[in-house]
Parts: sequence; structure tokens; C-alpha cells
Amino acid sequence: MTDESARPAPTAPPVQPSLPRYLQLLWGREPEGRRGPRPARSIEEIGAAAVAIADREGLDAVSMKSVARAVGFTTMSLYRYVDSRDELGAVMLDVALGAPDLHFTPGQGWRERITAWTRQLSQRRMAHPWTVEVRQAAPPLTPNAIEWMERGLEALEGADLTSQQRLSSMLAIDGWNHNHVRQSVQMGLVGTLDPDGPQADYLQRIGLLVDAERFPHLVSAGPEALDDEDGDFFDEEFEHGLALLLDGIEALIARSR
Repeated sequence: MTDESARPAPTAPPVQPSLPRYLQLLWGREPEGRRGPRPARSIEEIGAAAVAIADREGLDAVSMKSVARAVGFTTMSLYRYVDSRDELGAVMLDVALGAPDLHFTPGQGWRERITAWTRQLSQRRMAHPWTVEVRQAAPPLTPNAIEWMERGLEALEGADLTSQQRLSSMLAIDGWNHNHVRQSVQMGLVGTLDPDGPQADYLQRIGLLVDAERFPHLVSAGPEALDDEDGDFFDEEFEHGLALLLDGIEALIARSR
């Protein structure tokens, strides 16, 4: 006779996390047998309408009401697709940045590959500058965002790094890229130096405020910046900043060896 109390209790199956409605729609993962009318619009169409409003009027003009009006919905109808403005922002980002269009070749080194990845992502952000201002309430889970991560890791595949080091390196590069676009756009430092533009105005004003005794390093750097009239702040700082990061990755590889 067996002792029933000695038997281990059956383990419950793991609980699968549920996906928000907008992710179900973006990934085509709607539950089978879902009741109710078929959606009149795709989630991508709703995202595209929100992107058009942000491109035309700025990010502050995007609301559940304005997007609903643009697609011919009532505001309440839009809640069948997204539960909040944060979810709408995630859809907007996915549509605006799109999927990466990169073609790596076997002969390319990892530096060349990740540079191409970073440059294309930068160009997508610059095409829709408001993308760097969207509030991201959670790590991205949309299809195009995941595809960018996948291609970034692929770009670093040739580097002698662990999988975790590749992921951390990619995230560091992406974070720097995001901030570089945001800073350049907010301060009007995009394009070549305009003698009457904000960059030249800033350099002239800071020249009035600093003196050589208190700020010797700023004073010595100022004339070089003013003399670089043909320079493009965004491109030059992109090249310089990315090179610093990639050199740091190479140093990490050397230490590991």
C-alpha cells in the first residue's frame, strides 16, 4: 500500500503572459475564435495616420481624439486597437522607423556593419525627428523594433564578444544615437554652420560670457568651432562619437583576449 501523502503534488502549467491588443494586431497573434466585428482599419493604418499628424503638426498634436478623427473613428472605437497614448506611441514608432533595409556582405567587418546599422537608424530618426521625443513606457516589443535589434546583433556577430556583450554594446550605441539626434534637433545643430543660425549665435554669445582665466579650455576651443564654417555638427559629431564607442568595443575585445 502506497503512502498517498508522499507523492509530489502535480505542478501547475506555467502561466503564459498575455499580449496587449496592439501587439496582437502588430504581430498577427489574435486569439482564435475571437468574437466581435472585424477591425475596420489595420493597426498599421492607425499608426500611419498618427505619424502623418506628428510630421505635419508635431508630436503634441497627436491624441487619441485626433488620430480617431483622421481614420474616421470615434475616440472610443480607437480603444479597440490601443489602450493608451503610450501604446499609440509604440505603434507610431514602429511605423515611422520601419524595418531595417541593410545588406551585409561576407567581407564586411563588424565595425563597417554596425556603422551602417547606426547610420540608417539615425537617418530614419532624422526623417521623423519627433521619434526621439516619444515616451517609451516599456522596452520595445513591436515587430520593427525587434527587427532592428536582431540586425544590430547580426552586425556585431563578427566581433569577439559574448552574446551579452554584443547586446550591451548594441544598446549603448543605440542610446548614444538616440540622444545625438535628439540633442542636435532640439538645439538646431543640423546641417552646415549658418552664420545667422542658432549654432553661430550660440558660439557668439558664449564668447561674450566666458573669459580665459575662468574657462581657458572653452576659450581655446571657441575659435576652432567658429572657423569650421563648412562643418556639419550632426555628421561630424556622429562620426566622432561612434568612433569612440567602437574603439571602446575593440578595447573590450582586446582585454578579453
